Amino acid sequence: MRVLILSSPESTHFTCMVPLAWALRGAGHEVLVAGQPDIVPMARSAGLSTVTVGRQFFCKDLLTPPLPPGKRPLEVVGPLTPQMTVIGSRVWVLHSRYLAPRYLELARHWKPDLVISEIFDWSALIVGGALGIPVVSHRWGVDPMSHLMRGTAEDLLAGTCERLGIEGGLPQPDLVLDPAPPQLLCPGTPPGTPIRHIPFNGTGEVPEWLRRRGKRPRVCVTMGRQTIALGGLSMFRGIIQAFGDLPEAEAVMTVQEEFLDQLGTVPPNVRLIPPTPLAGFLDRTDAVVTHGGANTLLTVASFGVRQLILPQLVDQFQGGDLLTAADAGLTLGTAEEQNDPASVARAVRTLLSEDRLAKGAAELGRTIADMPSPAAVVRDLENLRCAY
Repeated sequence: MRVLILSSPESTHFTCMVPLAWALRGAGHEVLVAGQPDIVPMARSAGLSTVTVGRQFFCKDLLTPPLPPGKRPLEVVGPLTPQMTVIGSRVWVLHSRYLAPRYLELARHWKPDLVISEIFDWSALIVGGALGIPVVSHRWGVDPMSHLMRGTAEDLLAGTCERLGIEGGLPQPDLVLDPAPPQLLCPGTPPGTPIRHIPFNGTGEVPEWLRRRGKRPRVCVTMGRQTIALGGLSMFRGIIQAFGDLPEAEAVMTVQEEFLDQLGTVPPNVRLIPPTPLAGFLDRTDAVVTHGGANTLLTVASFGVRQLILPQLVDQFQGGDLLTAADAGLTLGTAEEQNDPASVARAVRTLLSEDRLAKGAAELGRTIADMPSPAAVVRDLENLRCAY
């Protein structure tokens, strides 16, 4: 079976599909990733064959123009609302309309048997509808958005579908894969087919000292690559200050090299490291402070580790709320709380001291472990293709 994988031009949207791509290749299927230059390096780092389509998208530019100096998106626009999701969906839908003819040209040449895409790439549905092949949509994790975006996609892609002879407008995906465990399913989001989250956080070397447990509880602080670049420098300084008030714990904080000299004085119980694959040391970590990005949240959850969510964008707010409701962590959802080192220190101390959070996180990890593996889902995809 030939499988074409498409993704919107954001590498963190793409990484959720990497373990399934590995499973498909392990089962003897041919896999090709097509996308803009924004995701091609990540796909190649995962050992996948790629084709570059179109120009670089520069996703961060969608957020930086309206940001005043030193302000984060949360401080300017606040948490995600359904109205914001519908308005923002136009960017991704129109982008899919732009790329659909290019992907369709590639697909007609390569002749895939199946197309897999993540939830913001609507062009896959057009490719599948035009060629009469099944399409699988892969959620990142907590998904409060895709069902709200569907109406915009149907409206703006109706003409494209009509010109290509796709009857009935934009097709529905033949299968929706959902890596979110039951505790993290958003109310109102249509159910999908479960698939276990297998961590892939890029490549890199884990320091030898980080593979050993320390004498004090270890807390990893990992806020993704965008948070500090999108006005988050002051918040990073506040988090470092918070750990200065927590001498009973040690913190390991991932920070890009270009920001290191802007962080000020670092207390002795805080160590700064470059972005490092989390799966290499989470089993020796007692808690995690994170922005709640889908890949990070599910990676930490799969290890059964407690986490404090400081959400910044889109689905991160719902992820933090659901994690808190599951007693697997805490969330500080406002800029005022996140910018106050004392509030962060109190939350970390609670995270480390309350047994209910340790038990809830462990239960969440067990739930994820019991979900069908990507290898098991491959059999479903084979049956889907045969039944088409």
